[in-house]
Amino acid sequence: MSGKIYLVATPIGNLEDITFRAIRVLEEVDLIAAEDTRHTLKLLNHYHISKPLISYHRHNEEIKTEILIEKVLKGENIAIVTDAGTPGISDPGEEIVKEAVKQGISIIPIPGACAFINALICSGINTKQFSFYGFLPVNKKLRKSTFEKMLKESKTVILYEAPHKLQKTLIDILENIGDIQAVVAKELTKMHEQFLRGNISQLIEKLNEPKGEYIILLDLNSIVIEEEGIENKSVEEQYEFYQKQGLEKKEIIKQIAKNKKVAKNEIYQLFL
Repeated sequence: MSGKIYLVATPIGNLEDITFRAIRVLEEVDLIAAEDTRHTLKLLNHYHISKPLISYHRHNEEIKTEILIEKVLKGENIAIVTDAGTPGISDPGEEIVKEAVKQGISIIPIPGACAFINALICSGINTKQFSFYGFLPVNKKLRKSTFEKMLKESKTVILYEAPHKLQKTLIDILENIGDIQAVVAKELTKMHEQFLRGNISQLIEKLNEPKGEYIILLDLNSIVIEEEGIENKSVEEQYEFYQKQGLEKKEIIKQIAKNKKVAKNEIYQLFL
């Protein structure tokens, strides 16, 4: 009988941010596959857990996935952990899950911390619809096409970025998307946790010496993609068009009023 794979979320900074279930699973599995064994050892030592560790990161994922799957098929239970947060979210985990699915192996999520979710709920930006892009592509062409895709989102967009690339990324956002409202979350759950809010140009000035780990949240909720001749469509057709873009009712009414060149209240009355 084959074993199971547990995807265990670990703290993103504060070691207290781990569930009782996660601790129990880490105590019970046969092996822990860790992004950085030295980093995970600090967590295990803090909770007095002693288990065999194996390195499992982006550069050895392909080879180690094979080895780990073999062990699970032989009956071992394995926990996958990353340095911080939830495995598979801009961190190792996705490849072994794909292979486990092919092999019919049970995959069990052990919920916990996820940096971008915590940044989102404290951002003050719309949380109803959002897109997570992780780290932007380095390739210039792919990077540009990613920005073009973002512009069509009309929702909150979330990115991860390293400190040494933060300034360049903010400048790229300014040039490709515009001087929009944004939030940069820094060092979540740690001593120097901080949320910086403002236009992209203001954030570029504020973050001239970045240190730590960053999450960028872009407020694209009010960006509207126009359709040729939209002003000639009926109010109902316009409403449906903007609703598909993810705009909220008050934003839709405002946009229709602008298209029809009438007062917002006049459009609002039609939807009462």
